[in-house]
Amino acid sequence: MPIESVLSEVIGALSVPPGLVASCEPLAGGTYNAVSRVRLTDGRDWVVKVPPPAAGDHLSYEHGLLVNEVTFYQVAEDEPTVPRLVRAALDPAAPAGPYVVMSACPGRPWHELTGAMADGEEARLRTELGRIVGRLHGAPAPGGFGYPSQALGPLAPSWRQAFTTMTDAVLADARTYAARLPRSVTEIGTALAAASYVLDDVTRPAPVHFDLWQGNILVTGEPGARRVGGVIDGERMFWGDPVADFVSLALLGDIADDKDFLAGYGEEAPGGPVEFTASLRLRLALYRAYLYLIMLVETVPRGTSGERLKWTWNEVAPRLEGTLDDIGSATRARG
Repeated sequence: MPIESVLSEVIGALSVPPGLVASCEPLAGGTYNAVSRVRLTDGRDWVVKVPPPAAGDHLSYEHGLLVNEVTFYQVAEDEPTVPRLVRAALDPAAPAGPYVVMSACPGRPWHELTGAMADGEEARLRTELGRIVGRLHGAPAPGGFGYPSQALGPLAPSWRQAFTTMTDAVLADARTYAARLPRSVTEIGTALAAASYVLDDVTRPAPVHFDLWQGNILVTGEPGARRVGGVIDGERMFWGDPVADFVSLALLGDIADDKDFLAGYGEEAPGGPVEFTASLRLRLALYRAYLYLIMLVETVPRGTSGERLKWTWNEVAPRLEGTLDDIGSATRARG
């Protein structure tokens, strides 16, 4: 069904008369779902997400992404920077198919404002973001680990079991799509499995957004008075080790260098300030490897080409290689 027809069905399901719709426009930046912004004449401002056809090419974990997003907004309902859930229809057999309607958050993506911050503002915002993420990690969680959508199976009783299933799935996708990787799928799988013992150090699941790069952090306000206006796009969330969020928060970098974020995080996180123990560093390396694998493998079903494909290979592949070296060094040192 064309997106225009889907939006018409969604607006009708919300009992909104057509004359109340002031504007309806597509939003750029999404890589999976079709996203539109709907403004009503009474001041309501919504974002509507609709997934692509189920028959299309996806990574294994991407089936039922809207379930993850709805779960994230439900568990984060006390956090004012997270969108409020307006309506969700998750049954693929529904007339309009699955969709999610949420409140629109104010602001622009953080990366669009780089270079336009007042002195000291970036540091202040990183501290504010740290507090927000710390609060999110304290939200109630179920008794299991994994994706709420259960795209890879039911929630697992241990983080090691869940994360192994997650990495096995993306490696299987790499085989399916013949994705270009800096090492063979077998070599990568062996390296990750050798370090999986460290995952047993995680015993309490937390909601992990896992896509907290600056494009999903909205900043609002004028220079000198900016604040975090929204933490959006929770569709890739899972129940797992909270520090897994540090990977996308320092995309292609090291969160240990972000003292401002860590200061704010330590104020609100259930476990207090972060200690970069050997266990935490090895776990972070595993999560970096998982994210880098996703970024490389998804270029095939996404049909990525040109400069974007070149950037992904030149920037991500060497970091995956270095991360695998770090994992290998840590496991060899353990003996």
